[in-house]
Amino acid sequence: MNMIQIALDGPSGAGKSTIAKKIANQLGLVYIDTGAMYRAVGLFVLKKGIQTKDIEGVGAVLDQITIDIHHDPSGQQIVLNGENVTDSIRTPEVSIAASDVSAIPSVRIKLVELQRDLAKHHSVIMDGRDIGTYVLPDAKLKIFLTAAVENRAERRYDELMLKKVDTTYDDVLKDIKYRDDNDSSRAYAPLKQADDAILIDTTGNSFEQSYEIILKLIADQVIHVCDEDC
Repeated sequence: MNMIQIALDGPSGAGKSTIAKKIANQLGLVYIDTGAMYRAVGLFVLKKGIQTKDIEGVGAVLDQITIDIHHDPSGQQIVLNGENVTDSIRTPEVSIAASDVSAIPSVRIKLVELQRDLAKHHSVIMDGRDIGTYVLPDAKLKIFLTAAVENRAERRYDELMLKKVDTTYDDVLKDIKYRDDNDSSRAYAPLKQADDAILIDTTGNSFEQSYEIILKLIADQVIHVCDEDC
């Protein structure tokens, strides 16, 4: 039986993970938040006191990192070396660290191997920066989700306020602009829309509006096809 693979790419704060989680629950897919995996590596590197752009330093500790993904009724859980870090990887500091370490080829090689293995054994919706272009180039459906940077910053800031994270809108906007530049300009597997991906701009949309657009795309182009072919 062939596994369904849906790639959902886009910049930070575009709403990828929130939409992908709901899609996964609705359609019985496994949700893989690749950004959370890079955040876990970033958190580990910060705790080790290693500079997040130090290619040799980060590469030297990769063998010390084990990342497990569990799913329970509350959602995806990220476990780093036996510790649940699902909440602690969502700080602005870890966001920057994740962007930095994700530009290091050895980090991407380690995590992409795990991501591809998951997609071999499960029908997945996977979100990230390079899923359609690099991780799952043969995905059945590729979507590139974006929005104006100010809109993305507002959404991320609201999320952080709900979690009582001590930050400001200006800091969040600055962090997202940094990540946009860093993710798009890295030499290895940069943030980029795949040639065969469908572009969806959610600027001004409510969550439900964006969700319904993507759900319809999947219903039209993936689920009914796999009902016949898989």
